Amino acid sequence: MLSAIKPYYIYLLSFLFIALNSVLIIYEFYYLAILPFVLAIVFLAFFNVEKLMWFIVFATPLSLNLEELELGGIGMYLPTEPLMFGVMILFFLKVVYDKGFDQRILRHPVSIAIFIHLAWLLITTFTSEMPIISLKFLVSRLWFVVCFYFIGTQLFLKVNNYRAFYWAYLIPFVGVIVYASIRLASLNFDEKAAHWVMEPFYKDHTSYGAVLAMFLPIVFIFIDKSEKFYFRLISFGVMGIVILGTILSYTRAAWVSLLAALVLYFIYKYKVKFKYLLNIVIIAIVLIALNWNTIILNLERNNQDSSAELTEHVQSISNVSSDASNKERLNRWNSAFRMFQERPFFGWGPGTYVFQYAPFQSSKDKTIISTNVGNNGNAHSEYIGPLAESGFIGMLTVIFLFGMVFYKGSNLYHKLPKGKLKRVVLFTLLGLFTYVVHGFLNNYLDTDKASVPFWGFIALIVAIDVYHKDKILLEPDSE
Repeated sequence: MLSAIKPYYIYLLSFLFIALNSVLIIYEFYYLAILPFVLAIVFLAFFNVEKLMWFIVFATPLSLNLEELELGGIGMYLPTEPLMFGVMILFFLKVVYDKGFDQRILRHPVSIAIFIHLAWLLITTFTSEMPIISLKFLVSRLWFVVCFYFIGTQLFLKVNNYRAFYWAYLIPFVGVIVYASIRLASLNFDEKAAHWVMEPFYKDHTSYGAVLAMFLPIVFIFIDKSEKFYFRLISFGVMGIVILGTILSYTRAAWVSLLAALVLYFIYKYKVKFKYLLNIVIIAIVLIALNWNTIILNLERNNQDSSAELTEHVQSISNVSSDASNKERLNRWNSAFRMFQERPFFGWGPGTYVFQYAPFQSSKDKTIISTNVGNNGNAHSEYIGPLAESGFIGMLTVIFLFGMVFYKGSNLYHKLPKGKLKRVVLFTLLGLFTYVVHGFLNNYLDTDKASVPFWGFIALIVAIDVYHKDKILLEPDSE
């Protein structure tokens, strides 16, 4: 009887919704139209979180910043961040209901490093110059970590889910690359236009370039001979698009980070011992210190500004005499160091740099793109920014976290037998390394565009270390 009645309720409700929505559209009220989408999201949240997570990953390259769209001045990305916030709340409720979470993940050294980082962010939120801003920063960092690290490790219980994760991001991202490249081509590949053609999906060419650099190593996973021919062919096509996007992004930091990743690849491939690397680093530091004045003099002699010509654009990387972008970065760093000197222990509070740095600018450091109203970016560093916002300990927690990821990831890579999983770990580490290097020059972990892959990459490495490593070591032919 019930089965006979249910369809009538569905038809009736559908008819009423269509009728009501049609009337509201006539009166220019369009928001009811999103109700089915909202109901579908709620259904997935309660009954299939995995598919909801893949949807969030897919939506990330296409998400829009409300603040940049001038919709109420809210600095939030739609639809991703509200969904992540909701998933985070459900995660905490589930942890309370289940009375815990997998202890193997919680006790992992990378998780401990994350807890230390979050704990210090919480402490410096209480001491912040702007507690509300810092609290928002902390909560947004939490939903990235919860969704794509802690929940991410559970998604990767199925080891092949790394394919779903990477392609869920890559497919729409390729669309954004094609969109930006076509716009740039219509403007004769003008270098200045390359700064904004990826809008509204990415706020500028540097954040866009950072993600391009992260995913270029990832595509190498899928061109392996073990993959089917047609899939390899598609992967080669995607690789070509990502390489083209990287070149046309005119993002010098992305190019430098990829060069660094290539060096790391050979270090892994030829199993260069840590003691040799340490000796090279020490020698390099000594040589730089002994020749510092000469190096600075040579840098100041470079007056090659950024250019549409590739060779000239590469030369402009070291121009600190006239290139506005490079000079402004130095201005931001110097401002951050002055902020640190005033509050070296607790800093000014997470997320507050952009609102507090203006009085710390020196007139000799200012450039034509400097601003006093906090509307033109942040500290341009994942290391110097925390130094100003959370003090010396805050910077150390970031370095400790990055270091622990690569310490555990490198050990994992060397322990795994030759095969697909070893390849996945290698190129995931290389993708992460591009961001760690890029982090010296820019910081984007407060955005979904970079945070989703960043924490997802880490979750994959930890999940392989915890759930799959021993199985592969016991059965090396199981791949």
